[in-house]
Amino acid sequence: MRYPAVAGRFYPLDKEALVSEIESCFKHELGPGIPQETGTERRISAVVVPHAGYAASGMNAAHAFKKIKEDGLPEAYIVIGPDHHGIPFDFVMCSDEYLTPLGPCKIHSEIAGKLSEFIPDSVNAHRFEHSIEVEVPFLQYIDPDPHIVPIIMGRQDMESAKKLSEFIKTACKGHDVIVIASSDMSHYVPKAVGKRLNSMVLDKMVAKDIDGFYSTIIKDKITVCGYGSIATAIMTVDPKSVEVLKYSDSWDSLKYDMNSVVGYGSVAMYR
Repeated sequence: MRYPAVAGRFYPLDKEALVSEIESCFKHELGPGIPQETGTERRISAVVVPHAGYAASGMNAAHAFKKIKEDGLPEAYIVIGPDHHGIPFDFVMCSDEYLTPLGPCKIHSEIAGKLSEFIPDSVNAHRFEHSIEVEVPFLQYIDPDPHIVPIIMGRQDMESAKKLSEFIKTACKGHDVIVIASSDMSHYVPKAVGKRLNSMVLDKMVAKDIDGFYSTIIKDKITVCGYGSIATAIMTVDPKSVEVLKYSDSWDSLKYDMNSVVGYGSVAMYR
């Protein structure tokens, strides 16, 4: 079992309080509203969601999770998050169930077993990482029985993203999955600067321009936390179209320091 590392800090530790917090993210003025009935269209192949505390980015993330539920639930979710703790791996999965205050979240054993042929499997590497953990309660809220395959990316470069995407495609062959790329956007810049920089990054996502995506982030030194996860998602699903569902920042949600905001974006990719 992989035990929660940031429950009580990034989101509530108590089950009822957590459900209330998630619902408040959907109902917030920055949120999309409570998800309606589960759909059957299943056009979504991947999403990008932020991974800050729920008070800061949960209402932005709610846009992606509402879209997933109303589009249709998949067989499994491949959740890719960046490393914040210096793990000694380019990428590493976890085949242990992720425990949250809402209960254990199961691993898709068949996909995880296949993926473990290509990348390391270590619950210890996942022990402290929040970038995957914060997405799991949202999945448990929208899906009565979600199965995940959690992957931490240590290296965010294009070659690593290409390699990981090939491993995921091989492991997921024959399965209906959604790739979840966990990523915040620019960090600690003035609000207007953040909007300008993040618009450039989002435009490259919508255009499915991986080379431009990387060159923009590098050239303009945009502090996107999880750009490798985003690139991996695009390369894995090769979407027909990409839609920005919501852009906001920490000033919008917390009203704290307009001169030093973190940007958040929810994006849907369609097959």
